Amino acid sequence: MPNAKLKNYLHLHFLVFIAGFTAILGELITITAIPLVWFRMVIAAILMFIYIKVAKVKLKIRLKSILKLSVAGIIIALHWITFFGAIDEANISIALAMFSTGAFFASFIEPIIYKRKIIWYEILFGIIVIFGVFIITQSEIKYLTGILLGISSAFFSSLFAVLNGSFLKQHTATVISFYEFLSGVFFISLYLLFFTDGFTQDFFNLSTSDFIYLFILASVCTAYAFIASVYVMKLISPYTVILTYNLEPIYGIVMAIILFPEKEKMSTSFYYGAILIIITVILNGILKNSRKLKRKTS
Repeated sequence: MPNAKLKNYLHLHFLVFIAGFTAILGELITITAIPLVWFRMVIAAILMFIYIKVAKVKLKIRLKSILKLSVAGIIIALHWITFFGAIDEANISIALAMFSTGAFFASFIEPIIYKRKIIWYEILFGIIVIFGVFIITQSEIKYLTGILLGISSAFFSSLFAVLNGSFLKQHTATVISFYEFLSGVFFISLYLLFFTDGFTQDFFNLSTSDFIYLFILASVCTAYAFIASVYVMKLISPYTVILTYNLEPIYGIVMAIILFPEKEKMSTSFYYGAILIIITVILNGILKNSRKLKRKTS
């Protein structure tokens, strides 16, 4: 039994490592954010469809549910576009540090979606997170566009996570992901057709390395990660999963410093700000769990 528990915890940390590695792949892939996300979602949708057929998962759901999932698909597409855009405009460290502000946005989005009161410490933590972002912005003003894109990415990610939480009560993660990926592809395709040169020969002219990295991103970091994370949540408490996923920026930034030391060299103030944000996010998770335990025991 202890071995099985250890195996599940190692699996969880492997998934968090994969999440951090997504940013590394974003740096390695040479195409820009919008086509990158289009290819990611197309490949992931195809792989997910193969899994659905093999596992004999039923795809039939109500039209109302498809429309709701389509909105979520557009949101996750915007999250990924702004995230990889932040890497293009700044670097991995900036993108991941700003991504950590997602907990701040969630503290306001959750009460609106689930119609609950805002908790006092969420306001306090939100102010601390803003202060952390201010420290980073002051010291890394040259990356302002990347910082704004990273914050936008965190907002879309939080909105997506809150919406997905309500969808999981009605549908399986595989069905949800499949429809979200399809709608994301459709949304980006419309943008490419009407606001860019469209699907030209150059668009599909990928280098071998780009195709390999995109396939890893779509298969391991997307299709597998989506399904495996839901599986892990059935075996480990959601609190532990959420708290462990807060390590994603740490894993990602450490990997980035090792792999791209020149581009990822940041000022001391950046690390002060990033550490402040990450510690606040972890404290937020700990306090939330203690409140849930009190409610259960009272």
